Amino acid sequence: MDRNTVIGFVLIGALLIGMFYINSKSSQAQQALVAQQNKTRDSLAAIKAKSDTTATKLEARKLDSLQNAQKQLPQTYQTATTEQLTTIENDVLRVTFTNKGAQPKTVELKTFKTFDGKPLYLQSGNFNKLSYKINAGGAKETSDILFVKGAVKMNADSSQTIMYSIKDSAGSKDLLVHEFTLPAPHKDGYMLDFNITMNGADMVTQNSMNLLWQTEMPQVEKTITYEKTQTHLCYLENGKYDFHQLGSGGDEKLDKQVSWLAVNPQFFVATLLAKNKFENAELRWVTPADSLKIIAQSSAQCRINVPSNGIIPLQLYYGPNDYNILDKYNNDMHQIVTYGSGPFSFVKYINRHFLLPVWDFIRSHVASYGIVILLLTLLIRLITSPILYKSYLSGAKMKLLKPEVDALKLKFTDKSGTMDQQAFSMEQMKLWKSAGVSPLGGCLPALLQIPIFMSLYYFFQSNIALRGQSFLWSKDLAAYDSILNFGNIPVISSLYGDHVSLFTITATLTSLLISIYSMSNMQDNTNPVMKYMPYIFPVLLLGVFNKLPSALTWYYTVSNTITLLLQIIIQKYIIDHDKILAQISENRKKPVKQSKLQERIAAMQESQKKMQEQKNKNGRK
Repeated sequence: MDRNTVIGFVLIGALLIGMFYINSKSSQAQQALVAQQNKTRDSLAAIKAKSDTTATKLEARKLDSLQNAQKQLPQTYQTATTEQLTTIENDVLRVTFTNKGAQPKTVELKTFKTFDGKPLYLQSGNFNKLSYKINAGGAKETSDILFVKGAVKMNADSSQTIMYSIKDSAGSKDLLVHEFTLPAPHKDGYMLDFNITMNGADMVTQNSMNLLWQTEMPQVEKTITYEKTQTHLCYLENGKYDFHQLGSGGDEKLDKQVSWLAVNPQFFVATLLAKNKFENAELRWVTPADSLKIIAQSSAQCRINVPSNGIIPLQLYYGPNDYNILDKYNNDMHQIVTYGSGPFSFVKYINRHFLLPVWDFIRSHVASYGIVILLLTLLIRLITSPILYKSYLSGAKMKLLKPEVDALKLKFTDKSGTMDQQAFSMEQMKLWKSAGVSPLGGCLPALLQIPIFMSLYYFFQSNIALRGQSFLWSKDLAAYDSILNFGNIPVISSLYGDHVSLFTITATLTSLLISIYSMSNMQDNTNPVMKYMPYIFPVLLLGVFNKLPSALTWYYTVSNTITLLLQIIIQKYIIDHDKILAQISENRKKPVKQSKLQERIAAMQESQKKMQEQKNKNGRK
């Protein structure tokens, strides 16, 4: 055992002793915490026993109070006898209301269609519900009551209002009113105003109601499995936006004030908003089987206080998940558009404030969305070309220094073929430093391009403007393109899919061409990992990209093609290797400046080198 081995074992032993010590302390602290928790639990149990007795007395008093209040309420009230449906519409929405529960029954987005050309409904079916309990005539759910329908009123601003009510037994007073206002054409036409007005005494208990909002989102896109992965349950709690992915279902309790709740199936949104905010909310959702062609069923219990005037102002948004539209409402609903999430949430600012304005400008002048993507990609690649140039320039310098690096390898390799890696690394760093070459010169420019890459990835997946737009052989740029459908084949379908996407193939082929060209210019391709990884990675992406929107794979094809052309032009016609050699020679004449850290590292390496030389010398003796 040599000196380094002994030092290694000593360090490992010290680490183990330290770990045991920390674990021992942690265990003692955990035991103390458990003891404290048990003590606290016993105290809470004692307090709870007392509070339960007090609560029982309070509940008895509340019950007596409620019974006395109910005696003052009208025990009979006037409602309709049959269900009645009424449809009102503007240029973008067609809403059918029912007097059963006084609520929307179906909501159709007139300017959109499903993937197969059918009318697009964001709400339909019996699962959808807006309901709460009232005390008139005994506790009942409003969804079970047939309200009296009033006439549809055309307002001065061309908006339309429909009103439903529950009247007293004489029919002279409205005890409860639901009033819906559909916006005028071309004026934020997707947002319905929904006001609940309570005129009866103690219509709800303690001036507080629990509003149940149930929604069922039908499949509207080409692939239900992919649509589910892009579906979110969103909310604005205490002024902060958050969301949950659909997954296999879930639930969430929101204890702070909630401004709105939304269900977002990829390109569309259904939102319930409270102008005075919900006090709290509880959200639950499930994902039915794919065969039912339902994306999600969600239920939200929202507690809201009834103000002294008895008017509860709410809103309902049924419309596209379009940043430009949602941003106009000034209520943070624009955050529903997934322009970045997780570790790449910061790229949403690039998308909102740079890519989207540029996209809108190009789109206003170019009809074909495929050409818009091409022009946007070309612009992005031209902007990032200086970064690409620096990366290739660094690679060219490293390639010119390769003969000297190879000579260093031979110098520090003994007869048995073992290389003194430490001494080689130290001399290699000196060589790069003297020549003015940074070992990170090729990596940092590539890292700087990652935010652009990820922002475009999110942008093309979330851009509703691409939906239904055709280009070349792709019928819908918001879905995958397919030149061959071969059905469900075990193993193959799980890894690759049930179709062949031509844009995915072109993206993969252009990635392979870049890899082949880059490998031919690498200064060292002896490492088997580095040698084969550039070829393996594009092939692995073949299965991933095959399910992605064709807008994204078309973008990758264009981006890869531009990158390859820029790489050839820069390396063949812009980079002057003679000039680089001259610059390296000039750099070697200059004194090498090192930072304090570099000086310490160099001193440590030099010390270790001398120790190793002395050890080798003693070994020979």
